Amino acid sequence: MKRKPTPQARKPRSDSARNRQLLIDAAKAGFTDVGLNVSLEEIARRAGVGIGTLYRHFPTREAVVEAVYRREVEQLAEAVPQLLQTSPAGAALHKWMHLFVDYIATKRIIAPSLGAAANRTSPLHASSVELITNAISTLVKRAIASGDVRKDIDPSDLLRAMVGVSYGNPDAGWEASARRLINLLMDGLRRRA
Repeated sequence: MKRKPTPQARKPRSDSARNRQLLIDAAKAGFTDVGLNVSLEEIARRAGVGIGTLYRHFPTREAVVEAVYRREVEQLAEAVPQLLQTSPAGAALHKWMHLFVDYIATKRIIAPSLGAAANRTSPLHASSVELITNAISTLVKRAIASGDVRKDIDPSDLLRAMVGVSYGNPDAGWEASARRLINLLMDGLRRRA
C-alpha cells in the first residue's frame, strides 16, 4: 500500500506576511498615539486592511499586544549584527542602549495588557529574556575585546542598570532622562587610559 506524503507546513503567502507586519506596525503606532485603548478597527484602518484580516492574524486584542511586544524584542536582538557591522564595538553598544530605551518606551505602554502572556513563568518572557541577554552579552564581549570598554563589565549588571534608568522614573519626561543617564553610563563604561 502506497503511503501519501505528509503535507509540509506551508509558508505564509507573501501578502499575508506583509499584512501581518502592517498590522503590527499599525498597532504599535496606535498604542503610541492613542494609548492601549486604541480600537482594533483603528489598527486595521491604519494598516490599510479590513477588520477581518486583523482577526485572521490576531483573534484577540491580547494577541495584537503580544505580537507588538514580541516584534519589539526581536528588533532589539536583530539590531546587534547590523550595529556591529556599521560601528565600532563601543559605539554599537551605546547605540543599542538607546534602542533599549525605545523598547522600554513601547513596553511601558503595552505592559498593562501583556498580563499573563509575559509574566516571569511564561514562554514569551523566557524567550524575551534570552534574546535580550544574548544581544547585550554579544555587544559587551565585542566592546571589551576591542578595548572600547573596561574589562570588568558584566552584561547582566549593565542590563540591570539600563532597566533601572528606564523604569526608575515615572514622570512624563522619563525618556529624555533615561537617554541622558545612558550617555553617563556609557562614559563610565569606557576604558581609562
